[in-house]
Amino acid sequence: MTEPRHTTITQPAAGASPGKPDAIGQRKQINPAIILLSIVLLAIAFTYAVNSGKFQRQNGLVVPGSYQVLEKHDSLSQLFSIEPRKAGDAARPVSLVEGFMAIPQGIEKRAGLIFMVLFIGGMFGVLNKAGAIDAGLERLLGMTRGNIYVLVPTLMLVFSAGSTFMGLAKEFILIVPLMVAMANRLGLSNLIGLAIVTISVKIGYLASITNPVALSVAQPMVGLPIFSGMSMRIAAYATFLLVGIVFVLWSIRKQGFDATAQISFEHKPLSVRHLLNLLVLGSGVGFMVYASNRWGWKYHELSAFYLLLSVVFSVIAGLGASVAASAFVDGMKKVLIAGVLIGLATAVEIILSTGQVLDTIVNSLASVVADHGPIVSAYGMFLAQLGLDVLIPSTSGQAAVTMPIFGPLGQLSGVSPQTTVYAFLLGNGLTNMITPTSSGLLVLLATAQVGWGQWARYILPLFLIYTALAMVLLAIAVTTGY
Repeated sequence: MTEPRHTTITQPAAGASPGKPDAIGQRKQINPAIILLSIVLLAIAFTYAVNSGKFQRQNGLVVPGSYQVLEKHDSLSQLFSIEPRKAGDAARPVSLVEGFMAIPQGIEKRAGLIFMVLFIGGMFGVLNKAGAIDAGLERLLGMTRGNIYVLVPTLMLVFSAGSTFMGLAKEFILIVPLMVAMANRLGLSNLIGLAIVTISVKIGYLASITNPVALSVAQPMVGLPIFSGMSMRIAAYATFLLVGIVFVLWSIRKQGFDATAQISFEHKPLSVRHLLNLLVLGSGVGFMVYASNRWGWKYHELSAFYLLLSVVFSVIAGLGASVAASAFVDGMKKVLIAGVLIGLATAVEIILSTGQVLDTIVNSLASVVADHGPIVSAYGMFLAQLGLDVLIPSTSGQAAVTMPIFGPLGQLSGVSPQTTVYAFLLGNGLTNMITPTSSGLLVLLATAQVGWGQWARYILPLFLIYTALAMVLLAIAVTTGY
């Protein structure tokens, strides 16, 4: 149980409403599963409306200029077909049966990620039961006296630095519940806690100063040394981070946080149990980052690590086996919807691949890039990457498909290889802020218990601002010969 704390909060001035954490999103929400199911059905329709085709591939990479249209049997009767698809069959659109089968196939394909998210939810259920999170947050807020203008910029700088320099993303899933709890303690909604983490991570990927996830794939494909050309990426990082911090602080003020409210906490030391659990949590995050980079830990290893941490937290807190197990299950329930959402998002990719239309879409977008002058071509790359990220939400996967094609096309149009990579980073990073097909975004939303529609309405103004800034930065890159 959490030790009793004596907290005094002076009520804010009239007109402010920090005590209404759910003020945003009171309107009726569309379930994100319905949105994704609609996109699944749209993907099925795409396989009828778009020609099937494919690129030749060498070592998993697209061979430029190798696209060919495939003969396709696209009768509408195929929509209701139950005939199983066999290897070597002629190209044909996806039936309703195949479309719905893609959903459990998507869940199976992403099973490692889904279980990792469930175990994270369970782990934080145990930590909440132990009272360590509340105690640690109270201590943090006591030291800063709840000064949001110190907390938010500092946290966003740290989180975005981890993403832009080291490519951290899934590691921050652990941080989301902490930020949500902090926001709630300050009378703010879950959405603000989510935004502090998610916007920071997306800023990091937008700039990707030394992000190995993006650069180690994209730059060698266009003949560039890895991590070369940092100048424009540093400029992007500074610009996007400043604007992102201002946006989050503005949304906090808009939601009703009163910066003049006097928040005082009795500075009692943390109990030994709480202190030990928080130290284990901090060292666990650090070790996880090290193991992910040093030993290439993936979802299975991370899931086992979270399960081990849950046991350690339970022992330190003195929770009985039954109490700890119940807390773990309750925590898992809160993020259960994430599994369905991840499966639906992955189903879109499976449907487009099964119908063999993904390469056709890439080839069509490539025509936007060529023969229009360097600035227009750079914008064409950027917009093409924005659209393709909905269909290929994986950063490294999108680079593997598009860089071999856009690299040569860009050079023919006067766009340098560095600017081609820059357009990819900006387009990929921006769409991942809002697309409902990104499993990474869906996991963060599910962990914070925020609906996609609520998030989309919140982030859309920043998305549009970032889009305008990205186009300005691209124009500067082209004109300066970056």
